[in-house]
Amino acid sequence: MVVVWSNSAKAELKKAFEYIALDSLQNAQMVRNTLVDLTINLSENFEKHPLDKFKKNNDGTWRAFEKYHYRISYHVLKNQIRIVRMRHTSKSPITY
Repeated sequence: MVVVWSNSAKAELKKAFEYIALDSLQNAQMVRNTLVDLTINLSENFEKHPLDKFKKNNDGTWRAFEKYHYRISYHVLKNQIRIVRMRHTSKSPITY
């Protein structure tokens, strides 16, 4: 299965990178690379993370995980895993 990031999730990843890079370019690269690698690895086992508790009427195809204080929400489709949202955990969660 292929992993595809939504435009809004990519924009959030870029904002996170730029913010962290203000203090440390090395840390910004580490966070970005780790988050991207974790999402790429979803194609091997997309069920390793729990169901997304903020998704209303979750049919079991919406999952999420947290790393480095960022929450990544993803939707498992027939032929792809779509990274739909990335948010810092200090922000109020959005129910959708």
